[in-house]
Amino acid sequence: MTISELWRPMTPADLPAVQDLAEIVHPLYPESPAVAAERLALYPAGCLVAERDGRLLGYAVSHPGLLGRPPALDVLLGGLPEAPDCLYLHDIALLPQAHGLGLGSALVAHLLALAKAAGFPVLALTAVNNSTGYWQRQGFIPHQSSHQGDVALAAKLASYGEDALYLARAVD
Repeated sequence: MTISELWRPMTPADLPAVQDLAEIVHPLYPESPAVAAERLALYPAGCLVAERDGRLLGYAVSHPGLLGRPPALDVLLGGLPEAPDCLYLHDIALLPQAHGLGLGSALVAHLLALAKAAGFPVLALTAVNNSTGYWQRQGFIPHQSSHQGDVALAAKLASYGEDALYLARAVD
């Protein structure tokens, strides 16, 4: 299957359903509806939804970012960085009935192509909910900050919980 068969661009009309899905899939990681709305307004190319038979199965929100500097949970960006060096996957949520449909791997392939076309050498994310193993199978590895004991990164990751891990994957 291609990305167009699985995912489509998110629209403002999707935002209420995106928020509903977020509350189901990520109850421990609540974000204001303004977060997804802002990301969609700032970088629509990075915001997608997956649906089947008119029902939302999942969504993904990504945007240009700075490697090793993810936004904290539930924080508005206020704008995109002037010199972004990665595409950051801020959020992906899939309902249990979407598991096994290939949505995750199709999304990663799409985001890698999007990052490459935009000139970003890296795709990055913060793994939560014990998802690190899944992301490692998708080619992501823990990102080693150039600043040992990076306090800013640790503080932002703390907003996502104890198991949060910042991961990155080179864009081939």
